[in-house]
Amino acid sequence: MSGRAVEVSVVLPAYNEEATIENTVETTLATLDEFLPAGTFEVIVAEDGCEDRTPEIADRMAAEDERVRHYHSDERLGRGGALNRAFEAADGQTLVYFDTDLATDMRHLEELVESVRSGEYDFATGSRWMPGETADRPAKRDVASRGFNGLTRLFLGSEMRDHQCGFKAFDRTALFDVLSEVEDEHWFWDTEVLVRAQRRGYDIKEFAVDWEPKGDSKVDIVRDVVGMGSQIMRCWWEFTVQPRITKRVSIAAGIFLTIVAVLLMGQYLPLNEVLEQMSNADPALVGAAALVYAISWPLRGTRYKDILEELGYTENAGFLTGAIFISQTGNLVFPARAGDAVRAYVVKARRSIPYPTGFASLAVERVFDLLTITMLAGVVLIGLALTGATGGLESTLFGSTPSGAEGGDYGAAGQTALYVAGGVGLAAILAVGVIVASARSDRNLVRCVVSGLSNDSYADYVAGVIERFTGDVQTVAGNRSAFLTVGGSSLAIWTLDVVTALLVLVAFDLGVSLTLPMLVAVCFFAVSVGNLAKVLPLSPGGVGLYEGAFTLLVVGLTPLGWSVALGAAILDHAVKNIVTLVGGVASMLWLNVSLTTAVEESKDARAAADPATDD
Repeated sequence: MSGRAVEVSVVLPAYNEEATIENTVETTLATLDEFLPAGTFEVIVAEDGCEDRTPEIADRMAAEDERVRHYHSDERLGRGGALNRAFEAADGQTLVYFDTDLATDMRHLEELVESVRSGEYDFATGSRWMPGETADRPAKRDVASRGFNGLTRLFLGSEMRDHQCGFKAFDRTALFDVLSEVEDEHWFWDTEVLVRAQRRGYDIKEFAVDWEPKGDSKVDIVRDVVGMGSQIMRCWWEFTVQPRITKRVSIAAGIFLTIVAVLLMGQYLPLNEVLEQMSNADPALVGAAALVYAISWPLRGTRYKDILEELGYTENAGFLTGAIFISQTGNLVFPARAGDAVRAYVVKARRSIPYPTGFASLAVERVFDLLTITMLAGVVLIGLALTGATGGLESTLFGSTPSGAEGGDYGAAGQTALYVAGGVGLAAILAVGVIVASARSDRNLVRCVVSGLSNDSYADYVAGVIERFTGDVQTVAGNRSAFLTVGGSSLAIWTLDVVTALLVLVAFDLGVSLTLPMLVAVCFFAVSVGNLAKVLPLSPGGVGLYEGAFTLLVVGLTPLGWSVALGAAILDHAVKNIVTLVGGVASMLWLNVSLTTAVEESKDARAAADPATDD
């Protein structure tokens, strides 16, 4: 190349382009030569893990013409990833890229380049949706493109008409300033660059181009639209929602959801009768219930110790019990189970257990919890069905309660709660089944499923997180001794949870004669399903969901009235939450941990737990 400095670098992202790449490079060079001085431009073939002869052709062209450079990747980086790599290696101050099929008429190249090279604009992009453009699009791509661009403008506040046209130019400094925040490395890369550039106040030129599709598009309409839709939601959350989720807002939202749940129960359920029943409950039995529940916490700490040991970390069970107390207290105070991340922060800050291990151990614990309560619910349901004790439940579920009977007006609320519990529980169980199956399979089932939905960078991230999780599940489940130990601890923990509910229920004036085995069976089933309902984090501590499911099952399986069942459900949950809060406050004082600080710090903990990190 001549001694003149390169001013313009054109990058051609190429994947399996052996039939067209040589003509594309030659056309690009000829067009650039028409309006740029010799020696001031270069063409870079960003070859992205091709499986055909594209690398060999690109190597030959680079050897024959000093204006051509070739960057090869052994694996797919995605369009955005390939562009990022090539732009970093480029020499020009003006960076350009367009699709190698030359779908955009090359007569527009001079306007594209000079818009940025002149310094008038920081970004320039061709548009197939502006007045004056000519674009012959197939119907399915036309609808998908209009829908995508409309959603981008609606949710992300963009002023661009066409975000995905593969015909763009950038000022180098401006682009790399924006790229510092761009997360996507595939098809959404273009959109995210333009949206973030607008938010930073850069000058962007969008101009009409003539565009004609050439050959088969490498965009999978279903898979990539789903993936790009998820990216729109990711950016919308980051731009619009996340900045507003302060500590004060989180607490206020939690209080609001709890109040709504209570008001709804007041609307549909006999709260006056419930409060009367609760005031008459035997305080000695309620106190015994609290004691039993408190005993379950050291077992939680011991189980967590066993899980961590299988993952390579040895820690004191007392400290781990405190960490669990703090994280569960966070779940009671903050919505969306924000307290879960607190545990990873506590064990990292106080015992230097890496964030990935903290999250992985928590995930393994959740698997055993789900499997245990599902097993308990299933076994008890089968037993009740075999003894013919589910007739009342069927009547309650399907609305055959006689009009005017107690609970006749309230069944809908409990029914909704049970359906939510069943739906969430079933979804959670299916997810656990898929994850465990993947962990025990020679095939990477997780990657296959996720890639089938989307192949963008966010999907890769999600797949990586799940893969790490399944690997940790396999580590514990693969050791028979560890599996039995953790499984046995889980069974003991949830049995004490049920005994707590049983003592609370017996503390009420039941007014009917029920055998102890029947009460035990009903409590096992009601507590298990109630906790499955809490998997959906609609309110802090699952307030409302647990009570609704518990109440409906007790009413449907026993002669007890709605006021007794709901009173027991509320008091049972209250006892457990109070024990959790007392233990959480004591643990925070003992370990010198601020809950609000832990929640704030744990936001960074999730990023630090990225499977790409080395820790």
